[in-house]
Amino acid sequence: MGAFIKFLHRLAMLLFWPAIVLVTWGELTPAPPHLETHVWDKLLHFTAYFGLAGLAALSLKSRRTLVYAVLGLIAFGGLLEIVQGMTGRDADLLDEVANTLGAILGTFVGLFFLRLVDRAARD
Repeated sequence: MGAFIKFLHRLAMLLFWPAIVLVTWGELTPAPPHLETHVWDKLLHFTAYFGLAGLAALSLKSRRTLVYAVLGLIAFGGLLEIVQGMTGRDADLLDEVANTLGAILGTFVGLFFLRLVDRAARD
């Protein structure tokens, strides 16, 4: 594994937990910034979980561990939607659909990116 790929693994591991904290805050804060007025709410959910899963794909070396991590992210998104209903905000099943789609696509894009970088490093 090349030095750049090792750097990506470490960077993704370093950024993953602060990203989880940011997404959790964004979903549970009673009065989040009103980005939805400029950006579709489902796109925000999709992008958040796309990024989290992409970071997981870049940081985890085992495919099995990555599958569990992505399933955990999807479950975590569902749990946050349920808890969101208790914070004075609306829980929305379509938000969880956006979370799930973002997590799945983010995983595949992260793995594809790693494959491209690894292939380029070998050439």
